Formats: sequence, C-alpha cells, structure tokens
Amino acid sequence: MIFAAGLGTRLGEISREKPKALVDVNGKTALRLTAEKLGAAGFDDLIVNIHHHPALMKEEIERLRSDGFRITISDETAGLLNTGGGLVNARHFFAAEPFVCYNVDIFTDLNISDLYRKHIDSGALATLAVRHRPGNRFFLVDKAGRVRGWRNIATKEEIITVNSSKGLEEIAFSGIHVLSPEILEMMPEGIYTMTSIYLLLAGKHRLMTYLHDDGYWFDCGTPQNLEKIRLHLNKQV
Repeated sequence: MIFAAGLGTRLGEISREKPKALVDVNGKTALRLTAEKLGAAGFDDLIVNIHHHPALMKEEIERLRSDGFRITISDETAGLLNTGGGLVNARHFFAAEPFVCYNVDIFTDLNISDLYRKHIDSGALATLAVRHRPGNRFFLVDKAGRVRGWRNIATKEEIITVNSSKGLEEIAFSGIHVLSPEILEMMPEGIYTMTSIYLLLAGKHRLMTYLHDDGYWFDCGTPQNLEKIRLHLNKQV
C-alpha cells in the first residue's frame, strides 16, 4: 500500500496546487517513483489512498495504469483516515501474504526485497525500517531490535511497553514497513496512525525493526528537502 492521501502542508504553495504525491522529481511524480521502486522489488499489485486533489491523483493513476502498473484506489475524499485508519479502510485489498506499506514522500535506496525477506524469516507481526537520523520522535528498541516503546524528545512524551526504558535505544522510523495480514484483525476502524496501533500491540506481539543506516534516505516534506532529493537523484543518474 502506498500512503498518498496526506495534505503535505509543510510544502506550502506547492501542496495548494497539487498533492504531495504529485510533486515533480526530475520529470517524474513522487507517486510514479514509488510505484517504480516497489515494482522493481517485485511488488506489482498496488493500492493507493487518495484525498487531496483527488481528480489530479486519479489522472496520474490512469497514466500509470496505461504504462502497465496495476493500481487500485482507496478513496478517502470523504475524510482523511491517517495511516492506521487508511490501512483498515483498504483491508479488503490484501490477501494472506505479508505486504508492504510505503509513505509516498519517502525517497531511499533501501532494499525492500531484503526487508521483506527479513520479515518473513522473523515471523514478526510487523517489521519497520528504521535509521539513525535527526528528529524528535523515535521508536525505542531493545538489543534484538524489537519495538518496546516510543519517545518524543521535544515534548518529553514517552510510551514504554516493558517495565523500564533502561537499555532501550532511540531509532527513527523510515516510513516503510512490512506487515503480516493478521494485524488487520487487530485494527479498529477510525482515524489514527500506524505508530499508535504499533504501540498498543507492542506489549504482546513481536514488532521488529530493520536497520538501514547505509545509503540515502529523504522525505519530501518541505521545499528544501524536495530540492535536496532532486539534486541527490540527479547525481545517481
């Protein structure tokens, strides 16, 4: 599933004219680049949630379909459901195999196929790609890489699913994760984030992390970041 329904408010004027998923990155939209990356890793049956500028999103999805991409739309034009609620709204799409969730504003050379294999091998309920990078919000993991909590270092808010936070490491979520289909049975309808449901489940279920400190990772949340992505990907050509 490609999460593409966000408003992209940090992009300012850019997101008033088009959704974040349709920002131009060296001649291609963020949505197309995400679909290409997933397709190259073998994930060729996609569902995309839409909300902001839905007509423009549908036009781009039709262009992708005409180029051979198999894409289903999960329509949230009636109201944003956030990532957790958005996934539940699209649950009819998923079969019995684990699946990937990918934030459309993420640009990285992360090996999705390896992430998927590690998830299968671990037998976890979910496996989250994580990275050491600056930020305010972090998952807390134990030495085995299992999610044990969450912390916002700006607000000092902390959620711990074990007896103590001693020995837990702060690590930032990369916006890409693999989920086993069983998790859908544990998720209610509503408006909430995947982070919130992960923290509810972490006490009793194995939620693992996949560290990828090598290579590049960007989010296109701001005009400055978007320009950094364009420059970096130009160098990769």
